[in-house]
Order: sequence, then structure tokens, then C-alpha cells
Amino acid sequence: MTIKDIARLSGCGVATVSRVLNQHPDVSEETRRKVMAVIEEYGFQPNNNAKHLKQRGGNGIIILVKGTQNMLFADLVERVQTRLQENNREAVVYYLDEDADEVGYALQLCRERKPVGILFLGGDVEMFGVEFYGISVPCVLLTNTAAELEFENLSSFTTDDGEAAAQVIAYLAERGHRRIGVLGGNRLSSQISCRRLEGCERTFRRLGLPFDQDRQCEPCRYSMAEAYAATLRLLSRCPDLTAIFAMSDVMAMGTIRALRDLGKRVPEDISVMGFDGISMARYSVPRLTTVRQDTQRLAERGVDVLLHNIERKNHPVHEVVPFQLIAGESVAQLEAARSAV
Repeated sequence: MTIKDIARLSGCGVATVSRVLNQHPDVSEETRRKVMAVIEEYGFQPNNNAKHLKQRGGNGIIILVKGTQNMLFADLVERVQTRLQENNREAVVYYLDEDADEVGYALQLCRERKPVGILFLGGDVEMFGVEFYGISVPCVLLTNTAAELEFENLSSFTTDDGEAAAQVIAYLAERGHRRIGVLGGNRLSSQISCRRLEGCERTFRRLGLPFDQDRQCEPCRYSMAEAYAATLRLLSRCPDLTAIFAMSDVMAMGTIRALRDLGKRVPEDISVMGFDGISMARYSVPRLTTVRQDTQRLAERGVDVLLHNIERKNHPVHEVVPFQLIAGESVAQLEAARSAV
């Protein structure tokens, strides 16, 4: 019996079965039970020794995921693994903390595992600039750009985070919102959250909207729990906000829960927008208005370029993948804006 047989019998994807076998956290309990039921019924035993030997022999691809609670990356991992399976390639996934040194960890894995290529899901380009010189295998960075670093073995595929965030603020302004709060990550110049914040500030200035970063912006990690606490801090300073832009859908869900616990309705009392377009956003109550990143395109281009460079050692590729603003139910049109239409 093979992984493909288990996938067929359990009704799950090959990549999902692989994650269950490798005990990854981003699998629902119901899915895990279905896969394990098939494994137990047919007595499947994964060949871990052969897998380990393959890695040590320098045939494996490593996927480094920065952030353990980012559901966008869970979607990307599944799509990346599916694409690799279609090309008869195996990969091992490593999950790192949001603040971890992913390049230093990759250097360690290169010494121990000798991979033929590495896919980074998320990353701090400042760390790449300092440490990446020690990595010689082809690599791809997804959801951030490495174009300015000009490494011959590092490609990148990303969304235009600044422009997407600018469109979020413009969308809220078109619906009459002038007092808008921003929930985001750290403010380092190379970070994705900083580019999103810069996009927000650019649009606030262009539209003549008030924005005091110290008051209206609350940094936090990309998790529901941290966003929940950050929302309470933000509203304690700015109780008159009519809208909040959370820099990820996961954070937006934490924000909505915090607002509900404060007795506020979304969007009747305060509107919320997210970023990423994860599947859960379509089923939240209310359905989330968000920016959808094209994870299918990111995964396919990232894997295809990585495999091409492993086989032929070509020049790096850097692309910006289009995004889409998805209107849900979490943003209200204020009366002043409605009467002006």
C-alpha cells in the first residue's frame, strides 16, 4: 500500500495524508481520524528508514514555514506538496516560530540533511542579506520579495502588499469610514507588515484621512489570541474607531471575537477587514471582507521554478502575483457615505 492508496481510500489529498503521517499540526482532528482509520485497517507502515536515507543522500527538498499559526501557510504547504508529488518529488516540512532565524536554521539543515533545494514560506529578507551567502542550493522565497538581494540561487514570489493594503483603506474610505485602526506585526523596514502599513499610510495621506500611527496602529503577532488582546488595547486608546484593518484573516477573526466580547456588533457598530483570503474567512460570521492572495499561483510558480533551477541551474526569477479584494459582510457603509451616493 502507498500514500496514494491511503489518499484514495480516505477521500483525502496526497499532501494531507503526508501531513498526517508526519504529525503536522495543520490537520483537522476529523481528517486525521479518517486517515488513521485507513492506516490501521490496512496495517500501513511508512518506510522511515528509506526516507531518511534519501534525505541524507541529498535528494530531498525542504520546506521551511515561518509561523505556526498562519493559516495562509497551511494552504500554501498543501498546494506546494501536491505540486511536488505531481513531479515525483518528496519534501520535509519544518515549522519555525514567527520570530525565528529561518536562514540560520536552513544553514544547519543544509549541513545535516544535504537537501537539493529549499522553499521558504515567509521570511525576513534582512536575515537573508546577512546569512544566505552560506547556502548554495537553489531556493525560493514565497510571500516576500528577494529581488533586491540579487542572489543567483534565490528566487521569490509575492503579493504587492503595499498596494493591497492601500486598496483596503480606499475601500473603507469609499464606504464612509474616516476613523480607521490598523492591527499588524512588527515595523521592521523589510517586513511584510511594514509594507502593508506603508500602503495604509500612503492612502491615508492621499485621501486626507487622519492617521496617528502611535494611536491608531497596534503591533501584534499573527495569531487570533494576540489580535484579540491587541484589539482591546487599540480600542482603549481609540474608542471612536468605525473600522479596523487586521493584517491577516487570522488576526481579523481574533478582532471580531474581541469586539463581540466588548458588546460590539460587526459590522453594525464597527467594521473589520482582513488580508490573505483563507478558506475559513468565507465561513466566518459575518463573512470576512479581505484581500485574497493567489496561493495556487504562488505554489505552482514557486515549485516549478525551484525544480527547474535544481535540474538546470538557471537564473533566479522574481515575480509579483496578482491579488483580489473580496467583498464579504464585515464592512458596513456609513450613512453619510450612503446619502452622498
